[in-house]
Amino acid sequence: MPCHNQQLNNVSSGQEHPMKQVRFANSSSSSSVPAVLTNSEPTDATTQPVSQDGLGPQLKLLPLNDQIRELQTIIRDKTTSRGDFVFCADRLIRLVVEEGLNQLPYSECTVTTPTGYKYEGVKFERGNCGVSIMRSGEAMEQGLRDCCRSIRIGKILIQSDEETQKAKVYYAKFPPDVYRRKVLLMYPILSTGNTVIEAVRVLIEHGVQPRHIILLSLFSTPHGAKSIIQEFPDITILTTEVHPVAPTHFGQRYFGTD
Repeated sequence: MPCHNQQLNNVSSGQEHPMKQVRFANSSSSSSVPAVLTNSEPTDATTQPVSQDGLGPQLKLLPLNDQIRELQTIIRDKTTSRGDFVFCADRLIRLVVEEGLNQLPYSECTVTTPTGYKYEGVKFERGNCGVSIMRSGEAMEQGLRDCCRSIRIGKILIQSDEETQKAKVYYAKFPPDVYRRKVLLMYPILSTGNTVIEAVRVLIEHGVQPRHIILLSLFSTPHGAKSIIQEFPDITILTTEVHPVAPTHFGQRYFGTD
């Protein structure tokens, strides 16, 4: 994995490995009004993104800039062609994956340059894996492999009942030693949070501790993020935006089944 030249800080003192602190998106401007965390659907089509306040340090937002904002806009636009949709989705996924890798444990190392000088750097420790929640989570697998070509990736298939919205696990396959690993759980859209909660329960049944799970997501609703954090206070959620309206068409549009 690549080294990062940003400052490395510990997130908490209870970890056996140091973790890197992601910067939070600036949501203090007048155009971003924090919304109330409720389970009801928003009635205003022009609702604004939600701030991170009130959701705790477990929720981390990518640094908000014009590039990310444009990618979010193109993905949400109903007139976007599928080719542009997939291209922009892959770009956004890559940004999220790279920030997710920046949260993994590392150790300091010294290397010798071609000119014979010693360079003090860092290297990421082994023992990580990815887990995608099928089907939309599979869209993020290539982005992870582009950064970690030899990383192992497990899969979970969960479907929700259309009437009760209760999630049911149909398939789960992980590396045999997943309980020893840091897990990058991939699911692009957090709407209700029910699917992710069920997936985390499956990982816990296989011996994975919630504090070793980093959830990589592109978009999240306040309700989805809050539900996951309330159920698993030690989990880390990394996303680009918390907004009352999530682009739930993502999976169908990405794979061309819309």
